Amino acid sequence: MASLVIRTGRADLSFDGIRTEFDLPSSFPSEVLAEAEAAVSRPVGDRPDLTSIPLVTIDPPGAKDLDQALCLERTASGFVVHYAIADLGLFVTPDGALDSEVRERGQTIYLPDGNVPLHPTVLSEGAASLLPGVTRPAVLWTFTCSADGEPVSVEVRRALVRSRAQFDYASVQESFDAGNPHPSVAALAEFGPLRRELARERGAIELQLPEQEVEPDGEGWKLVTRPRAEVDAWNAEISLMTGMAAASIMLEAEVGILRTLPDPDAEAVKALRKSAAALRVPWPADVSPGAFLAGLDATQPEALALFTDATRLLRGAGYSAFNGEVPEVVTHAGVAAPYTHVTAPLRRLVDRFATEVCLAVTAGEELPSWLAEALPQLPSLMGASDSLASKVERASLDQVEAWVLAGRVGHEFDAVVLRSGDQEAEVFVSDPPVLAKCAGRRLPEGERIRVRLDEADPAERRVRFTAS
Repeated sequence: MASLVIRTGRADLSFDGIRTEFDLPSSFPSEVLAEAEAAVSRPVGDRPDLTSIPLVTIDPPGAKDLDQALCLERTASGFVVHYAIADLGLFVTPDGALDSEVRERGQTIYLPDGNVPLHPTVLSEGAASLLPGVTRPAVLWTFTCSADGEPVSVEVRRALVRSRAQFDYASVQESFDAGNPHPSVAALAEFGPLRRELARERGAIELQLPEQEVEPDGEGWKLVTRPRAEVDAWNAEISLMTGMAAASIMLEAEVGILRTLPDPDAEAVKALRKSAAALRVPWPADVSPGAFLAGLDATQPEALALFTDATRLLRGAGYSAFNGEVPEVVTHAGVAAPYTHVTAPLRRLVDRFATEVCLAVTAGEELPSWLAEALPQLPSLMGASDSLASKVERASLDQVEAWVLAGRVGHEFDAVVLRSGDQEAEVFVSDPPVLAKCAGRRLPEGERIRVRLDEADPAERRVRFTAS
């Protein structure tokens, strides 16, 4: 799917109304800022100097809160993967003012005109961020992997690291396409597909739905959708591998916090098979839902409809904290394995605590009391912040969709029917890229139709179409 852009034509449109509606904080309390400033100069402690490892970062353009840096090496027997993660545990004093504030926030909330950071920027974009050319404290994961991409040994420890360069996804993809990737990531083109294949063999479920993004363009805002580059998927596999390794450490020690998602129930799979049959998309009986979805061409309308329908397979996500008794559900259906969050501590609260569990367990130490006491609180804290982040993201997209379409009521557009009901359907309009409701009885799922824009109300952030 090509990049699709539409401009609002106005530069003065803000998202302040969304900030007010969801009571998003505009600043940090003075005592929190003072504690963060003081933490910048905190001694790093006795940790090995591993700045010789040529780590690099891959993030969206202009990012300053850099959680991860990586370096892959191809060896005679397989691969060695170094994955450095920002060490927030050094900077946040348990039960201090900063700790209390970030527990309330839960995660960084992203809006098109600026984010609401989890941590003060002196840390998240400064002393804790893995910026290029500076030595930083980090938690370094080192994986020794076989030739098929499976870890045979995992080490996690605190260290000093130094990123050599900061890249974005597009530039790294371009370097691979041109045949001249940076040496630190060159092996990603081999290792990434191996990990992707392992995920398919496990039965991991991935939905390749179009992702809407809002970007400034100097005059207003633009809505874009972009295809997921191979590098995006390869890089994500490194994070997933780390989260799976962390979950294994926790389960063996019977203490930690997992990101869980129940396996799809039989009725949900049956309904998806029925949709595939109605759309005349072959699905052999011996092929798992994950493998079936992975084989679809995401550019085709019937695939978009099936990805939308498959969202029912991924319901019930949550966090499970445990200490001494392993929970009944320990796997994540999307990953098809036990999994936890440890790779984005600058932007997500739970990662710092999960990392501290892994460090304590692998060092053969008991969890400190503050950590053991915090674990049971994390599921509700993260659940609340996940819900808020999702609502803010959807409200921001709804707002821009209404701005973009406000002057086009009565116009007709091409659309794909994603999900149909008795009286209305969910449709994807490709130009501009909009997901919206469309009035119409039992519209044909997975087919292209013409729709007429009946309403685009910026004040209510509402867009509605009718089938032509």
